[in-house]
Parts: sequence; C-alpha cells; structure tokens
Amino acid sequence: MSLSLCLLAILLVPFAIAGLALMHQGLGRARSAAHAMLATLAALGVAAIAFVLVGSSWAGFSGGLTHSLHTGSIAWDWLGAEPFFARGINSTVLTNPYPALVLCLQVFTVALAVLIPLSAGNDRWTLKGICVSTALLAGFLYPLFSHWVWGGGWLAKLPTVFGLPAFVDSGGAGVVQVVGGLAALSVAWILGPRQGKYSEGTATAIPGHNVVLVLFGCLLALVGWIGLDAAASILFYGASAGQIVLVVINAVLSASAGCLAALVTTQIRYRKPDASLSANGWIAGLVAGSAACGLVTPVEAVLIGLVAGGLVTFCVETLEIRLLVDDPIGAIAIHAGAGLWGLIAVGLLAPSTGSRAALLLSQLIGIATLIGIMLPLIHMGNLLLNRFVPFRVDMDGDWQGMDVRELGAGAYPEFVMHADEFVPRS
Repeated sequence: MSLSLCLLAILLVPFAIAGLALMHQGLGRARSAAHAMLATLAALGVAAIAFVLVGSSWAGFSGGLTHSLHTGSIAWDWLGAEPFFARGINSTVLTNPYPALVLCLQVFTVALAVLIPLSAGNDRWTLKGICVSTALLAGFLYPLFSHWVWGGGWLAKLPTVFGLPAFVDSGGAGVVQVVGGLAALSVAWILGPRQGKYSEGTATAIPGHNVVLVLFGCLLALVGWIGLDAAASILFYGASAGQIVLVVINAVLSASAGCLAALVTTQIRYRKPDASLSANGWIAGLVAGSAACGLVTPVEAVLIGLVAGGLVTFCVETLEIRLLVDDPIGAIAIHAGAGLWGLIAVGLLAPSTGSRAALLLSQLIGIATLIGIMLPLIHMGNLLLNRFVPFRVDMDGDWQGMDVRELGAGAYPEFVMHADEFVPRS
C-alpha cells in the first residue's frame, strides 16, 4: 500500500515543475516568454540525464554504499558510492523497489532545484549557460546535500556523530528549495541586473507580462508540492498513510496562509494588494511548510505559512532595492529565505523526544552547512563555468528579448509591442 501511495505521490511532482515554469515566464518580459519555457524543458532534460548518469551515484540512499571519512571513532558519511549510470537499479527493482523509488523521486526533485535559478536569470541568461550550470548542480552539487540529509549521510547521523537529533527536512525545504535558492543567488550575482533595472541608482519596476499564468501556476504548484512532501515523507521518514493526510492538509494551509499574509502585507504597505507578491507568498508558504510537512499540527502549519508570506515581501524588497540584486521572480526570497525559515520552524515546532534546544541546534547545523559549504561550492562552480561559457547574453539581448536573440522568433509576434523599444538606452 505504501509503495503504491508513494509512486502515486511521485507522479504528482511534475505539476510543481509546470507551476514554477509558468510563474517564471509569466513574471518575465513577453519578449523572453518562449525562451523561458524552452529553458525549463532544456534544464529538466539536462538535470534528469546528469543526475541519473552521475548524481544518483553520489546521492545514494539510506542503507546503500557510501564513502566515509574516519576521524578517531567517528565515521563521517559524506558521499554515496552507488554504481554510475544507475546500473544497480535493474538488478534490485523486483526484490527491493526502494532504491528505484528514491531515484524516481529525485529525478523530479533535482529538476525542481535547477528550475529555481532560471527565475533569477530570467530575461538575460543564455541557453548554453543554463545547460552547463544545470549539469553542475544536478550532477555534482545537489547530490552532496541530498546524500547528507536523505541518503543517510552525516546530517542524518548527527545522533552518532554529535549525540544530537538528526537534521530533519521532511519535504525538501533545504535539499531542494534552499539549494536551488542559493544557486539562484549565485546566478543573479554573476549575471548582474537587466538593462534599465537600476537607472540612476534606483530600482525601476519591470512588471511581468502575464500575471494570470503566474496565479494559475500557483494552483499547479500546490498539487506538485503535495506529491513532493508526501513521497519524501514516505521514503525518507517512514510516514504512514494516515500521516500523508496531514501532509495534504498542512500543504494547503501553509500555502493559503502565505498568500494571505503577503496579500495583507502589501495592502497595508502599498494601499493595494500586489498579485505577484501574493503569488510569491503562496509558494513561500509551500516552501516553508515542506520541512515539517507531516510533523506539525494544522495550526502550526498556518503559523509557518503566515511568517513565510510576510517574510518574503520584505526579502524581495531588500534584495531588489537595498542590495540591488535583480531577481525578476523573487526566487531567492521565496526558496532560500522561506526555506531557511521552514528549517528553523522544525526546530521550534516539530515534536521531539529529546531537548527542544538540541533539535534546534541540529537544524542550525544544517543551515550553517547550506550557507557555509553549499553556497561557496555553488558560486565557485558557476564562476568557473562562466569563464568558459559566458552566462549573460550580449548587451543588446536584453532589449531585443531572449526569444529573438536566441530563438529567432518571439512568443507573441503579432500581439505584443514594447513601450521601451522607443526609449533611448542608457
């Protein structure tokens, strides 16, 4: 029963991919819409192939083969050691379907992770740059943290390493969302802002071209997130069918609370609710709620979503206006910011058999690992790739649009005219 339920949940995860794809093209410029959707398909394809061929070996699974470092009596399980090219799956799928189910889920979770940087690089990131960065993240970097948390690595074994509770990430708030959000931050740093975004030192609003698609993407994302949270909870934390019902309820509640918190916050601050920021709040609620998706009560899920929705509006503004980071969709705030809050919420709210302070410390160790190890690795890898395959389109590409510049034709050739085509370039 649990295997069938897990497989069914995994099959829902592509809805999250479709939802994020619609959001990042809808919040970008019309002249780059086709490029944004094609980049989604290209990134998904590169990620799936790179992960199955290489990354799945290093991500591994709990109870599988590993590479360990020994310091005294402590064994640091730091990397999986499964056969490359997923060769071990065919021989064991009938007798032990667990490794195959883990691989099936992670083909989609790694795709989610690599789509997040696409949002931050919207309107200016080349297809070549997207593909090589995706291969690095899916084949080498995502599997590291995935193994440490979901593959039985050292963060999952904190009880034997430090005598602390295991780091908990039930639905991938850290493994998928924060890793993807940190990659988005790296890409935004390397690419720099879009032309015209910061004229005379102030941020200029560049509104998305289709907010209706963005809001529809939120609904698709909810379905996919339910599948992701449910499948990960079953595979990595042994959740029962009864707990999955709670996962579904909490996902709806955290998303709803996040959306409403952003809606009210923007109403108070700007005198009118902001549709795009409310959509960001919806996704932020899903992201934050993933970490403790089946571990907290519905009331606590609402609290997590409320904080995430309010937090994301301030994070988006801080990044855009104060730090001058051009992130067209708000991916850094949504996925990294809300994801980190979700990991902290586990320590604050999730049930624990031991000390509350010890559980919170375990979560903070995981967060420190993400910021102190994963972010430098991701950024150094992208900087190196950028030297050989420049990420940014040439200066005229922003104005012409990525559709024309890279694909030779626009998504809406007969229906869209851009006002800034008649504005002198700075």
